[in-house]
Amino acid sequence: MKFNRLGNSGLQVSALGLGTNSFGSRADERASASIIDCALANGINFLDTANIYSGTESETIIGRALAGRRDQAILATKAGLPRGDGPNDRGSSRRHLQLELEGSLRRLKTDYVDLYQIHTFDPNTPLEETLRALDDMVRAGKVRYIGASNYAAWELMKALGISDRFGLNRFVSMQTSYSLADRTPERELVPLCLDQGLGIIPYFPLAGGILTGKYNAGDSAPDGSRAQTNPGFARFFRDSNLELGRNVGELAQQLGCTPAALSLSWLMHKPVVSTTIVGATSASQLESNLQSVALKLEAPVLEQLDAISVSFRDGEPFALYRLS
Repeated sequence: MKFNRLGNSGLQVSALGLGTNSFGSRADERASASIIDCALANGINFLDTANIYSGTESETIIGRALAGRRDQAILATKAGLPRGDGPNDRGSSRRHLQLELEGSLRRLKTDYVDLYQIHTFDPNTPLEETLRALDDMVRAGKVRYIGASNYAAWELMKALGISDRFGLNRFVSMQTSYSLADRTPERELVPLCLDQGLGIIPYFPLAGGILTGKYNAGDSAPDGSRAQTNPGFARFFRDSNLELGRNVGELAQQLGCTPAALSLSWLMHKPVVSTTIVGATSASQLESNLQSVALKLEAPVLEQLDAISVSFRDGEPFALYRLS
């Protein structure tokens, strides 16, 4: 396994990380535990979850699966998206973050998380309040590092400026949708993170499966796929996305690798990317994606991938989660 620094921090994270959004929903507890076993056995140390994944089941399953080997994993979780219908059941106020961190720690069966991420920008809470609350968590030893997710570039830079002004712990990472099918971060977020020393953690690196070759125009969704379990996902099946998937598949066939491995490796070759989180519903699926870590892409291949995906720098992000 290859390891990278998480931004400018001293934390070393595996180039391929494990996304656990499916734990407790598309993957039951036994399958989820098997996936974690596979990840740790193959050198993956970065496990990414959130307080809202599968209700709270993702964190609960991870906590049980890591019993007796917590030190083998870099645990990352998040808070900020709605957990209920009440006015204080969302956002990044001090009250909500402290309540949600304690809940995550209980479910994860640990006394600290390695990376605590704000799931999305909260327009109703002053950034100074959020950042001071996070700084207190770090000083209390309950959080090692802090990160942001789904922030616009100006929101992220404002947060970094406040941290610098008041001597607070800074965000070390930025989690955002980033893939061959979504290169919008390259317009502002990537230059900002390179300049300020943040590591990007791409989510949806395979565009929800579009870059794996599993979807074709006119075909029904494969059993267990995100498109089958979440019918709303079909909105991403635009002709341009499916054509990109076909183009990536053809290039992967020429190179003797899977489309998924090629798409993940393209991200891993980006200097700003610290770890690329990919989900799995079985250990065999994760094992297949491990091919990406050893895949060395020469400049002509990277240029070809850039060329067939250049149009995806413009337009709207593939995914973006915001508070209404």
